[in-house]
Amino acid sequence: ADGIELDVRRVADGRLLVAHDPLPDSLAEVDQLHLATLDEVLDACGDRMLVNVEIKNWPADAGFDPTMAMVAPIVELLRRRGTAAVSRWLISSFSWDTLAACRAAAPGIATAWLVSTVSADRIVAIAEAGHTAVNPWEPNVTEEFVTRCHDAGLAVNTWTCNDPVRLVELAGLGVDGVCTDVPDIALAALGRAG
Repeated sequence: ADGIELDVRRVADGRLLVAHDPLPDSLAEVDQLHLATLDEVLDACGDRMLVNVEIKNWPADAGFDPTMAMVAPIVELLRRRGTAAVSRWLISSFSWDTLAACRAAAPGIATAWLVSTVSADRIVAIAEAGHTAVNPWEPNVTEEFVTRCHDAGLAVNTWTCNDPVRLVELAGLGVDGVCTDVPDIALAALGRAG
């Protein structure tokens, strides 16, 4: 794969753990899950892969952080990896406030707003806020949507497509990146296997 998209959550003791689903409130229960830290996952990615760090910080989630205290340690962790790596980082979130905090803390690190759908006027607002991409849900991606985003200077990275036919279609629409659970199938569909 060219890159990896991962979900990061902060637990009460300050650790940044990679987990899609909300974590238990009890640190003892969290420890029983044996989750990798963000630092460990970045080590595993080496120095070539794009890494889309999705910050899970939605108000309905357990561990929601309205103070955005999780932003600074994530940014610091990415910065410690050196300026040469900055071009490989993308921070994304469904939370507009979390992304705004990321832009303020690290304007040099690219950010993307995760959405199911987004209106044409909101596309302009995303670009004006300094974000570099919009990450929409795959079924809502159309040629018109991709064109509007590109015209606003935004990349389009969609989630999650595992269908080889649709992957080829998305490439034809000019989508810049696709999250998939089957990178081998995706690469083969796009003629990049091997």
